[in-house]
Amino acid sequence: MGEVVCQICSEVFKTKPAFLRRGWGKYCSIACRSKAQEKGSLLSCRNCNKATYRSPIYIKRSKSNEFFCGKACQTIWRNSILFTGENHSGWRNGSASYRQRLARAAVERACVRCSMSDYRVLAAHHRDRDRNNNALSNLVWLCHNCHFLVHHYDTERNKIWWV
Repeated sequence: MGEVVCQICSEVFKTKPAFLRRGWGKYCSIACRSKAQEKGSLLSCRNCNKATYRSPIYIKRSKSNEFFCGKACQTIWRNSILFTGENHSGWRNGSASYRQRLARAAVERACVRCSMSDYRVLAAHHRDRDRNNNALSNLVWLCHNCHFLVHHYDTERNKIWWV
């Protein structure tokens, strides 16, 4: 057995001469061999500054060049910085969305046309069809089916008392 110095931790260890001839006896353990195979770098998490290893392909494929230690940190960062205010997809000129206004008001959650009360299929409808007019007197609940009919068929729109 030949004595060799580990290329990673500098520990002296014994290995077979056949391994040395093949170029294998470089590392004292699997952990040192794995560490030698790492080609990436340690990057700090954008949210918590924790050091995290990322491979070169991961670094190359990043569109934002922002790196995180995990999905939880990424979600915290996205929800607190990136997708707030005007950057949020639901942003409506700084005012609360019309669905929220209607839901918070004392308006019964049921379709005014067919009386469907399943909240999963209810949509907020603007009586005057102006999406910027979010006054409570202009908003009503319609199920998706009735909402489609009211928007696409004049005969259905005229059947409703509030139009």
